[in-house]
Amino acid sequence: MIVNNLSLCYHNKLILAPMVRVGTLPMRLLALDYGADIVYCEELIDLKMLQCKRVVNEALSTVDFVAPDDRVVFRTCEREQSKVVFQMGTSDAERALAVARLVENDVAGIDVNMGCPKEYSTKVNCFHCTLHKYRILSTLVKGTRRPVTCKIRILPSLEDTLSLVKRIERTGIAAIAVHGRFRSCLFLTIGGSHDHIQGYLDIEDFRRATAASSVMVARAAMWNPSIFLREGPRPLEEVMQKYIRYAVQYDNHYTNTKYCLCQMLREQLESPQGRLLHAAQSSQEICEAFGLGAFYEETTRDLDARRAKLLARSPEEAEEPAEDTSGIIKMAIKFDRRAYSPQITPKMCLLEWCRREKLAQPVYETVQRPLDRLFSSVVTVAERKYQSTLWDKSKKLAEQAAAIVCLRSQGLPEGRLGEESPSLHKRKREALDQDPGDPTTQEPAVPGELCKKPFVALAGGQESPLEGW
Repeated sequence: MIVNNLSLCYHNKLILAPMVRVGTLPMRLLALDYGADIVYCEELIDLKMLQCKRVVNEALSTVDFVAPDDRVVFRTCEREQSKVVFQMGTSDAERALAVARLVENDVAGIDVNMGCPKEYSTKVNCFHCTLHKYRILSTLVKGTRRPVTCKIRILPSLEDTLSLVKRIERTGIAAIAVHGRFRSCLFLTIGGSHDHIQGYLDIEDFRRATAASSVMVARAAMWNPSIFLREGPRPLEEVMQKYIRYAVQYDNHYTNTKYCLCQMLREQLESPQGRLLHAAQSSQEICEAFGLGAFYEETTRDLDARRAKLLARSPEEAEEPAEDTSGIIKMAIKFDRRAYSPQITPKMCLLEWCRREKLAQPVYETVQRPLDRLFSSVVTVAERKYQSTLWDKSKKLAEQAAAIVCLRSQGLPEGRLGEESPSLHKRKREALDQDPGDPTTQEPAVPGELCKKPFVALAGGQESPLEGW
């Protein structure tokens, strides 16, 4: 089958298996660098993908599938286009086909997960629902221009498993991946891939022992993606640094980067470097923990320059938020979380000041610039508007920057380290001084709760949380 002018063949291949939170773009590119022939993305659910819009990200040279809350659900690039297989979780043939058609121009293949013990996958994994499963695969084979595969787990008996595989084969799919566990088995039940596969030769031994055409590697590749190298794995420090470089270059969310690095470090998480990684709260702090601070600064400058060039080419998209900007007080400010107390933020300080002065609470109006998906926020306090002229990666950061502009304009404390914020500290002391046994005592306010206030989004500017495991 011809895909993107190249043949996608599943024979005699080394494959990065689909892994939730691990199979994002930086890990897939790293696996390709180290010798993987095919890479699978993490399993993505059909309902979530159908909400996404395909966006060409010129600044990163990627194609992004962006959810209504502005979170990137799937990101890919030209480098992997002929190698990446999109895996979906689905229980509906029509939804599956709609997702396949959404992504088929940007991937090399489509895979249906039929073996994961998660609910959204096991809805189509019951042996008594085989007709439903076959309909999903048949619909995809007939309706998409990309090869279709599926991944299953073994059934209670060899005969049942062989019967299932033969019936799936008749749907016309290109390959079947067999995960050698029962559907009821979680990875903790059996495990052991690292005990058996620690290098390329072990993968080859496994291939011969199972008589499989190709081999998918999951956890051993997660722990060290250079497992695919014929000459043997590279030192972990080198691998992690290379992974971080990809993560920064492709603007991977720092929480996902941190998660993958923690999986690589494993028993070294209590080392000095592991503790630095655990404490990191941004991509910059992760880079600094691994001696890549200068790389982060240089890459960020280059990315900002590319964005500025694109905006200069498209001036209509570089406009300020769509409102009458006369009278807005502006400063070139970014919120650097490292300069502030973890318990006190500028938004909290501004809200507390408004309460003390008996003013209406601050109102934040946030927009997102379509070209580079950066955010800008305007905060209104006492009928005056305040805004940073610098655009930020998230709605949350943009709001904090706007709050700083307001506070500095008024000469007020903003929560910086070493800076006193009397009213907030006073409230904490009062709460601590109360008798916990007094039935009239109220539970002290949690600092983070002060930020959970309504806001007005002018252009769908939403926060972009990373999906959990």
